[in-house]
Amino acid sequence: MTVAINRQWLLKQRPVGAFKDSDFEYHEAPMPTISKGQALVKTLYLSFDPTQRIWAAVDSYIPAIPLGMPMQALTISQVIESKSKKYKAGDIVSGLMTWQEYAVISEKDNSVLPPIVMPGFLDLQLTLALLLTGLTAYFGLLEVGKPRPGDTVLVSGAAGATGSMVVQIAKLKGARVVGIAGGPDKCLWLKEVAKVDEVIDYKNEDLRVRVAETCPNGIDVFFDNVGGETLDAALINLAHGARVVICGAISQYNNISSNINDRENDSYGVKATVMLISSSARMQGFLISDFKNQFNEGLMLLTKWVEEGKIVQQIDCQQGFENIPSTLQRLFLGENKGKQILKLSDPALPLNTNPLMRLAFGLMKAFVSWRKG
Repeated sequence: MTVAINRQWLLKQRPVGAFKDSDFEYHEAPMPTISKGQALVKTLYLSFDPTQRIWAAVDSYIPAIPLGMPMQALTISQVIESKSKKYKAGDIVSGLMTWQEYAVISEKDNSVLPPIVMPGFLDLQLTLALLLTGLTAYFGLLEVGKPRPGDTVLVSGAAGATGSMVVQIAKLKGARVVGIAGGPDKCLWLKEVAKVDEVIDYKNEDLRVRVAETCPNGIDVFFDNVGGETLDAALINLAHGARVVICGAISQYNNISSNINDRENDSYGVKATVMLISSSARMQGFLISDFKNQFNEGLMLLTKWVEEGKIVQQIDCQQGFENIPSTLQRLFLGENKGKQILKLSDPALPLNTNPLMRLAFGLMKAFVSWRKG
């Protein structure tokens, strides 16, 4: 008799510097079982995001991933067995889960991003992309940055998963947009597809000189995904009353160790924060979970903009369970173009595509677009 197994990738050691293959360990565990109030899900897609470097190293807004346990990630999964009233077999669910083929979810999950049921008729790859990076761009720009028509919006990491959405939403809102990216291919995409007004190739141009040249009247909103010297270059060019949105600092994540207070680490010390005083500016960080009560609104509006061709969501989809660790490394090597995801499997059961749910979703999208778009 063949015993069903559950393939996993475990976090073997805390990363030092960039992620390496040796940080992870392949493992085969018994198939998990469920009890009352739980459901068994099969992982279909995994999301890869810069914040995973933090999760693997230190306690932050979630506890550090325990060594010897599966690495965490946002996923799209399908319920294949249920003893829960909340989840039904065939349901598509998304939430913060792990690098394994099968997982158990619970009705009582109160984590930062608990599993939620998604309409089965949605494009699964697009939905996974929009759920984290799309919503991060949407709320970070519109709720924290609050751009006004005519504002100059500077975006770092502008060709990445989040930045590429930020620049397009900013254009939709009537802003003048300058994108910072690395290399001619990414800069060409920003100009030709995202339709930004100016691009800065930080790999081949003097960043500080080009920020000053492309933002001659100052920066009204800076949406930062990079940190370090890029943040300094923006701070010395702020307009009066500017808003600096701190979304990420990928240039510094590899310097984060398990001892975040280590004075010997190589993290870049931002030097120009004094410019916040002279420009009467505000600098604010945020978490996507700060806006969890507005997720439906954001997802519907983003989906509608994509369907109407107003924004383009780039998706870089790798495949295969064996390629999970290397796909995460692609993100930190800058090899991805747009949102990095990986496909593990097609749905095992027919999708739940209730016609009434489809009608209700369409009506809600139209209402949200009318009210917020």
